[in-house]
Amino acid sequence: MDHVHLARALFGSTLGFHIIYATLGVGIPFMVTVAEVTYALTGDTDYAVMAKRWTRGFTVLLAVSITTGTTVALQLSLLWPKFMQLVGQIIALPFLIEIFAFFMEALFMSIYVYAADRIPRRWRIVSVLLVAIGAAASALLITDANAFMNAPQGFRIENGRAVDVHPWQAVLNPSLPTSDFHVLMTAYMAVPFVLAAVAAYGLLKKSHTDRERQHQYKALMLSLALGGTFGLVAAISGDMSGKYLAGHQPEKLAVAEGLFKTQAHAPLVIGGWVSPSRQDVIGGIKVPDMLSWLATDRLDGVVKGLNDFPRDTWPPLFLHLFFDGMVGIGTALIFFAIFAWAVKRIRRHEKYPFPRWILGIAVICGPLAMVAIELGWIYACIGRQPWIIYHVMRTSDAVTSAPYVGWMFVLFLILYAILAVGSITVLRFYFARHPLEDDIDPDTAKPRRVVWLP
Repeated sequence: MDHVHLARALFGSTLGFHIIYATLGVGIPFMVTVAEVTYALTGDTDYAVMAKRWTRGFTVLLAVSITTGTTVALQLSLLWPKFMQLVGQIIALPFLIEIFAFFMEALFMSIYVYAADRIPRRWRIVSVLLVAIGAAASALLITDANAFMNAPQGFRIENGRAVDVHPWQAVLNPSLPTSDFHVLMTAYMAVPFVLAAVAAYGLLKKSHTDRERQHQYKALMLSLALGGTFGLVAAISGDMSGKYLAGHQPEKLAVAEGLFKTQAHAPLVIGGWVSPSRQDVIGGIKVPDMLSWLATDRLDGVVKGLNDFPRDTWPPLFLHLFFDGMVGIGTALIFFAIFAWAVKRIRRHEKYPFPRWILGIAVICGPLAMVAIELGWIYACIGRQPWIIYHVMRTSDAVTSAPYVGWMFVLFLILYAILAVGSITVLRFYFARHPLEDDIDPDTAKPRRVVWLP
């Protein structure tokens, strides 16, 4: 790879690894809050156990998320110094505010973890709610920086320098509402499906007692309900994002649908692959007028095609596959959640209404949800190329000239492998030492000696 692509690959790997932990870091506190509120309303101790065990996992994941987030910040300066020199004068405000959001999250996380049994229930709910708010605020503020890169405003460039800078205008850019809302809703969608996968895996294990299965079943249904609900909201936010792209980043929308010619009655293309020579999508299913409707709310609305822009500013055409993958997985997850609840309704008189094949699909839904998150971020970031700041600075102009990027790539990949294996190992070891039955019935818990088996 050349220097620019090597730097992009390194930063993309870093961001892709961080997104997994960051998404879990946003969604799990929300799920813990829901479990705590449900426990307060129903008095069902199973929901208190869910909150307790999800919090244990979150504390491990939070540590890795902080590490990878620090790595992202470090690489912004190491790999893209010219970019940081420019944006540091314009869009530093969200990063400054994010520090206070993180402090709030860390402070009330400490209170919730170490003082939950010593404070009244209502204050326990307040503390974990503030953790969820702090985590969401951190994610939204960082996303705002990415939104600015897609829709820069609040400054002018004169002689290569930013002048007439208005920080709040940069913060409140046109991309902010749709980007922040979609990121938050997809996190609240993906994490419930991950936790549903954990519960479904527990139900598939024959070694669990009937009492443990009841607990896992409640966790599964709560997670599927929230995942499906926020999936529908995420779909609505995706529609809003499409309308934003039509007005502000038409190249990104055009590459998502493989649209080359500007036209009214533009079709929505599902599947297939983009052929630059034929300037069409091969093998795709075309839904007439639907892209015009989604972009303009009119069946005869005009949608810009790639041919309206210089060839060297086109995003990579393979992004059509990533966009379809993101939308396809999200749609499948929503339908599965609806299907699972329909099965529960039909077989409501049975103690465990789900056959093993449905539980098997639920297990797969967890990883698929994270794949959809990754595909969404790949589309959002690569769809802006060749610009690092849309129509202001090219990626090739922002990259470092230092020769050490290749070594950095290798060393950071080793670091991510260590963090991934380490976090999985700690989680497996911890929950092996603290099985579900001990939390459901603490009076029967016994000291355990666990031999680690990989």
